[in-house]
Amino acid sequence: MSADRSSSSSSNAAPAPSASTAAFSELSPPASLLAFDFGTRRIGVAKGHVMLKQAEPLRAITVSGEARFEAIARLLKEWQPDALVIGVPRHPDGAEHEMTVAARRFGRQLKSRFRLHVYEVDERYTSVEAESLGARDVDSTSAALILEQYFREHS
Repeated sequence: MSADRSSSSSSNAAPAPSASTAAFSELSPPASLLAFDFGTRRIGVAKGHVMLKQAEPLRAITVSGEARFEAIARLLKEWQPDALVIGVPRHPDGAEHEMTVAARRFGRQLKSRFRLHVYEVDERYTSVEAESLGARDVDSTSAALILEQYFREHS
């Protein structure tokens, strides 16, 4: 034991985690992720893994209110992600609009309810791209595109 530690005060408080421990836990990249393309009527969902850097559309959540969060809880139980990713829409010039605010609020609700880190990704044009790909479920395909954007930004 170093002299610095042995001469610490006799306080009953637990020692604070070391800076290296805190930094490691904050910087450890998530392995598995669920991504959400938020909408007021539908929320697209996709899953992916950091090692593979691939995203797979799952399904859209079409219920509202508390049932929406119950459906998300079931998905979290099934897939057990390490973190979540949400698409945050913006105008083409990057300016925010009312759906930007709503998507961020949704992200805060996810973090608060499920105690998982929530990453935000710019989702401009993901629905257009999903439609151009001929997706049957545009919302979940958009969520997969959002997750692929996350992988590009964090590789």
